[in-house]
Amino acid sequence: MIKNIGKYVILMLETFRRPDKGTIFRKQLIREFKHLGIDSLGIVAIVSAFTGAVVAIQTAYNIDSPLIPLTMVGFTTRQSIILEFSPTIISLILAGKIGSRIASEIGTMKVTEQIDALRIMGVNPANYLLLPKITAAMIVNPILIIFSIVIGLFGGWLACAITGMVTPTDYVIGLRSWFETYTIFYALTKTIVFAFIITSVSGFMGYSTQGGSLEVGNSSTKAVVYSSILIILFNLILTQMLLS
Repeated sequence: MIKNIGKYVILMLETFRRPDKGTIFRKQLIREFKHLGIDSLGIVAIVSAFTGAVVAIQTAYNIDSPLIPLTMVGFTTRQSIILEFSPTIISLILAGKIGSRIASEIGTMKVTEQIDALRIMGVNPANYLLLPKITAAMIVNPILIIFSIVIGLFGGWLACAITGMVTPTDYVIGLRSWFETYTIFYALTKTIVFAFIITSVSGFMGYSTQGGSLEVGNSSTKAVVYSSILIILFNLILTQMLLS
């Protein structure tokens, strides 16, 4: 474990160097924006909409006291989505989608000796392959999370309008009640940390692949598992630091 942590630190030191050619880095960055961001919009929208609807319905179902106003449905849905669901659960989903892709891509390059070829040509492979992915994820993932929050809240509103358990007016009043902008800052801070974890850990697992196609698959699986565990761990740490 200590050996792997040392290898990870060394890889990150090689990654975070000034790119040899800025034009190539920018092209790679734009390419990663598409692969890591735009290609994930569909799954983020679907999961967020249905989860927002479920949270709103479950909250309305559990309010059985006449002393609790129905506006609490909107408030509870907003807090659940902003504080936990969108930054954490969506990041776990992205760890499966993005992490496996990064690990398999770099792992395939490693076992086919493409990384060695880059090194022979005088290119820093860690900087060339990982830095655009890490930078793109740390920029685009917060945008995905904002998108997830909006879609999730709309899904809750739509569920209330369709089921009639809560009027849309009460739901919107709850959404607007006791809102603190710090919750958005908290969510985006977690998202940036999670984005770094997903891309760096997945890149490290792919970069450490040795063998053949079977090992590439194992590296992809380990990337998803380790990224998910670290996301859950740092979720606790960041929550303790930012909300206590």
